[in-house]
Amino acid sequence: MNTSNTSLSPTLPAERVFSGLSMASLWFSLGVGLLVIQVGAYLVPAMGTKEAFWAILVGSILGSGLLAWTAKLGCDSGLSSAGLMHHVYGPGFARLPVILNIVQLVGWTTFELVIMRDGTHAILLKALGADISPLWSTLLWGLVLVTLMMGSMLTLVRKFVSRVGLPLVVLSLLWLTWHFVGVLQVQGTEAFLSRTGTGEMGMLSAIDLVIAMPVSWLPLVADYARHAKAGNTTFKGTWVGYALANAWCYALGVLVVSVSAPDTDLVNALLLAQGGLLALGLILLDEIDNAYGDIYSGAVSAHSLQPSVSVRHLGMGLALLCTALAVVLPMHELEPFLLTLSSVFIPLYGVIMGRMGSGQAQQPNKTEKSFNVSAALIWMVGIVVFHASAHYTPEYGSTLPSLAFTFLLSWVTRKKA
Repeated sequence: MNTSNTSLSPTLPAERVFSGLSMASLWFSLGVGLLVIQVGAYLVPAMGTKEAFWAILVGSILGSGLLAWTAKLGCDSGLSSAGLMHHVYGPGFARLPVILNIVQLVGWTTFELVIMRDGTHAILLKALGADISPLWSTLLWGLVLVTLMMGSMLTLVRKFVSRVGLPLVVLSLLWLTWHFVGVLQVQGTEAFLSRTGTGEMGMLSAIDLVIAMPVSWLPLVADYARHAKAGNTTFKGTWVGYALANAWCYALGVLVVSVSAPDTDLVNALLLAQGGLLALGLILLDEIDNAYGDIYSGAVSAHSLQPSVSVRHLGMGLALLCTALAVVLPMHELEPFLLTLSSVFIPLYGVIMGRMGSGQAQQPNKTEKSFNVSAALIWMVGIVVFHASAHYTPEYGSTLPSLAFTFLLSWVTRKKA
C-alpha cells in the first residue's frame, strides 16, 4: 500500500472525531428515506399485519447488526471500505470490487437525485399548482450535492446531520405516524392487526427484504466509521441508529399502504396527509444526505485508485456526473440492474467479516499478497449462492444464505494469528 494514499492508509488519530452519538445520528438519518418507506409497503398484503411487523423487527435487528459489525471493523482497523477490500483480497484483485463499488454508488446517487426530483415535482404541483420541468429540480438538487461535496464530511455530520437534520426528520416521522395512526383508528385498529396476508411472501423472504436496506450500506459504512473514536461505541451507535430508522420507515410503509386507497401512489398518500406537504418536504430534504453518503464514499474509493486527485475534487466531479445521468437516463428502468449489481457486495462483505474477525488495527503491509486467491474464490461462489438462492429457494431469501456461506467458509479458512 502507498502510505500517501489516504483512502488506503489507517485514519490518523486527529481525524477520529465521531462519538457513538454521532454515529447513531448519522445512521438514523441515512436509514430514513422515501425508498425505505416504499419498500416497506411491499410487505402487505403479501403477508399479514402481525407477521409483517415481526419481519420488520427481526430484519432490522439482524441487518443493522451486520452493518454495525462492519462499522466496528472500519473503526478498529482505521481502514476505508477500499482499504478493507485491499487488506482482505489483495491490492491487485481489490481494484475489481472497488471499481464495481464506484459504479454502483454513482448509480444509486443518480437514483436518489431522481427520487428527489420526482418528490419535488409532486410537492410543487400540490402546493403551487406549478408543473415545473423535472430538469430544473434535477439541476437544483445536483447543485446542492456539488456544494456539499465542497465542504468537510466531518463538519457536515457533526454540525448539520446531528444538530439540524436529525431533529427535523424525527419530527416529520412523528407527524406522519401520528396522522396515519389516527386514520387507522377511524378505520379500525383491530381489523388492521388481525388481517391475514395472501401468502405470496413467507417470513424468511420478508426478513430478507427488510435486511436488504441495512446491508446495502455495507460498502460505505467503513468510510465513516474509520473516523470514530472507539469501536464499541461505533458498533452500538450504528446498530441502534439504523435499526430504529429502518424499523420505523418499514412500519410506516405498511401503515400508509394499509389505510390508503388501493391505487394511491405512496408520495401522493403522504401529500394528502394532514401536514403531509411539510413532512414530505423534510423527508425529501433528508434524502440529500443519502445521496451525499453515496457520492462521498464513491469519491473515497475513487481516490484509492487515483490518489493524486483529492477526495473533494473527485466527489464534485462524481456529483456532476450523477446530475447529468439523472437528466438523460431512465433510472426507474435501471433499478433492477442496480439491485443486481448491489448483490455482489453481500458475499464480498461476508468474506471480509469472516477474514478480519474482530478487526484489529491494521498498518500498511508491503508484503501483502497482490491477489488473495481463496478470498476471491469464496466471493465468486458466494455470488452464485446468492442468485441460486433467489432463483431456486426464494422462500428462504438470498441475503442470509449468501452471507452465512461466505462468512463461515472465510472464517474456517482464515490465516491464524
